[in-house]
Amino acid sequence: MEIVVRAVVLFLFLFLWGITRLVGRSSVGELSTFQLVLFVAMGDLVQQGITQDDVSMTSAVLTIGVFAVPTLVLATINARYPRLRGITHGVPVVIVKDGEPDMQNLKRERLSLDDLLAAARQEGIRRFSDIELAVLETNGRVSFFTRTRARDGAPEEPDPV
Repeated sequence: MEIVVRAVVLFLFLFLWGITRLVGRSSVGELSTFQLVLFVAMGDLVQQGITQDDVSMTSAVLTIGVFAVPTLVLATINARYPRLRGITHGVPVVIVKDGEPDMQNLKRERLSLDDLLAAARQEGIRRFSDIELAVLETNGRVSFFTRTRARDGAPEEPDPV
């Protein structure tokens, strides 16, 4: 029972959630080696802090169960209260509009121009002027919406519906 109280009273779940939000928007595949090691070490430190080196199976099950409950609560909040989703998961951020990078948003999201250009190149985009809109999604990926160009380089007119 002490393990449950320690996990709840210390708000370790909320602490870890806050830390992951502060670190930034990176999916697991995009974490640097250092960030990955940091998260693994952080998990081990949290486990030691909660269980006080109690390595019994009961401690492991209790710890996982205690962390599962707030996870389910957050999932329920996200499903029932869309307005709170911005707090729990963040909101997409426009980082390029009409070919111009938004330096303020890039700085706030700790995303460099080099990283943005690298993401654009992976989508086959060569220059910022080809990007009509780029959005940093809540999962850390960038969605690009490009201009379509005619052969002479002028923007194409949209097809009538």
